[in-house]
Amino acid sequence: MNAVTVSTASVPIIDEAAAASYAAQQRAHDEAYRRAHGGADRPPLSTARVYAALLALALGGFGIGSTEFVAMGLLPEIARDLLPGLYATNAEEAIGQSGWVITAYALGVVVGAPTIAALAGRLPRRRLLLWLAAAFTVGTVASATLPTFELVIAARFAAGLPHGAYFGVAALVAASLMGPGKRGQGVALVLSGLTVATVIGVPLITAVGQAAGWRAAYLVVAALFAATFVAVRILVPWQPGDANSTVRSELAAFGRLQVWIAVAVGAIGFGGFFAVYSYIAPMVTDAAGMPSATVPWVLASTGIGLTIGNLIGGRLADAGTVRAMFLGFAGLIGALALLGLAGSWPLGLIAGTFAVGFMAAIISPVVQTRLMDVAGESQTLAAALNHSALNVGNALGAFLGGLVVAAGWGYLTPAWVGLLLAVGGVLLATISVALERRGNAAGGVRGSD
Repeated sequence: MNAVTVSTASVPIIDEAAAASYAAQQRAHDEAYRRAHGGADRPPLSTARVYAALLALALGGFGIGSTEFVAMGLLPEIARDLLPGLYATNAEEAIGQSGWVITAYALGVVVGAPTIAALAGRLPRRRLLLWLAAAFTVGTVASATLPTFELVIAARFAAGLPHGAYFGVAALVAASLMGPGKRGQGVALVLSGLTVATVIGVPLITAVGQAAGWRAAYLVVAALFAATFVAVRILVPWQPGDANSTVRSELAAFGRLQVWIAVAVGAIGFGGFFAVYSYIAPMVTDAAGMPSATVPWVLASTGIGLTIGNLIGGRLADAGTVRAMFLGFAGLIGALALLGLAGSWPLGLIAGTFAVGFMAAIISPVVQTRLMDVAGESQTLAAALNHSALNVGNALGAFLGGLVVAAGWGYLTPAWVGLLLAVGGVLLATISVALERRGNAAGGVRGSD
């Protein structure tokens, strides 16, 4: 967990224990800097430099949002190119099977997030971020150039491996830069790169893919990761790793029941969003009868919902994660019902996808903050696990949505699949809160609210 040299009087202090912990962290990082730089003091950073560093981190999020979501608007093109025989005879089945491009990336995130976080917790943060940006670049170039469906699936899995670790480390850096009392907002700032990608990057790159082929779209994404490497190297200050981090200490988080429940809340609940978003292109063209040229515009509308929801979710998380979780899931269930009922009309589809994006994005920084609350000292792993959770949801939502689409039940059916998954998230959140309150009543640890 990293920071810059900032007086604790210059940041909002809402909790004395948090302020004391932050000050102790600053002293530890000052000493680590002196050891690594021949006794030189760590230079203070201006506000402008802090926000420049946050922007560099968010650029990586922009690239990640683009690489993760651009396939969802290009599934027909991917199916037509990689599964031409099946597409010619059964387009719905081919599009359903091409959803494995999405699922493979998500599985890579699930595997890579805890593995890299546990193994690399001691590395200086900037160095680790640079390695991760380089891995993204290579994996995305491979996705764009390999010739067969099976090889592209393997490349998408490899490209997903750095995802959770990047967001996890970047979230810790951002939270530390923001200071005590603003962890949720720091997380949201890093995630804002991803959500802005859904407004600008994904629609524009989808349009490139429709005009020049889906492979060209992935080459654009690879260029974004190369730019992230340069921006992080120039703008993000040196950050120490966690000197006390070991594989055993990080993996200790898995011994906490509340960590498992929080991961399951994110995975099952957020799967509701991905069940819809994975098949948004055929929803637009087949369910609502809109021309394919409108797909980027619907993606942009959904992305605006994601961006606004993410920023609101960060503030709600700082005000209390439990209330924010239930608010987010209640709204997501309502939005999925709206889409399922009204999505066959263009206005209903646009309103429904916007609402689904808005409510789902509220949940993401809330779950991340919740994981950091319940993970004890395993902060690197906790920050990364949120993205494992969300990408289990990505894989689960894409898989279940693909099943109902391939079965011929219609392109709006994934909205109802998503609603059932969101209800599962509510049930798990209820169990988590009940266990926490029981522990509090018995003199256990203090809850997050």
